[in-house]
Amino acid sequence: MTTPAPTPMKIDFVSDVSCPWCVIGLKSLEDALGRVAGEVRAELHFQPFELNPQMPAEGQDIGEHLAEKYGSTPEQSQRNREMIRARGQDVGFTFSMDKRSRIYNTFDAHRLLHWAEEEEGEGKGRQLALKEALFKAYFTDGESPGSHEVLARVAGEVGLDITRAKAILASGEYADAVREREQFYLQQGIHSVPAVIINDKHLISGGQPAEVFEQALRQIAAGG
Repeated sequence: MTTPAPTPMKIDFVSDVSCPWCVIGLKSLEDALGRVAGEVRAELHFQPFELNPQMPAEGQDIGEHLAEKYGSTPEQSQRNREMIRARGQDVGFTFSMDKRSRIYNTFDAHRLLHWAEEEEGEGKGRQLALKEALFKAYFTDGESPGSHEVLARVAGEVGLDITRAKAILASGEYADAVREREQFYLQQGIHSVPAVIINDKHLISGGQPAEVFEQALRQIAAGG
């Protein structure tokens, strides 16, 4: 009996590099994809979303930001950070809460991610590698995802052309394309992330456990 070919699946992962739940959601999705590897052949695309599009280049103190945006007390923020740290540990990611003291503008990070997806040949898979490296730089190492120096270095670390990355960052290249994609998803009703869209029609919201993604992937593959 021949084994059926894996079902091709397009997955758009709408997220921001400064969103901790996006880290958790991505790790859980990758776990789920590993579990259904023989049944699903996924094509993963990272789409831009800015939690704080008006954030200035120098960023803002994280406690001050959370209090202003969500009305969070220091105690509530601390409980939330601990919950995120524990969920990260569950999926194999280290959130170094003591190193992350500021929120930054992430628009330039999204420009590099857009470029990484366009890279052909050897660049295949570089967008995922860049996304994960940016998550680590911010959440584990406490570096600024708004810093051109950090962005160019991280791009080089995942095998992208560092000279080209610096040139993109120094220009406005891909800015219009990123804004267009951001507007598209806002118009589709995406106002919180992560938002995982499968085959342009099935939406899974939030940093769900791997089991939720696994069940959805199997159902969609089966035509459900």
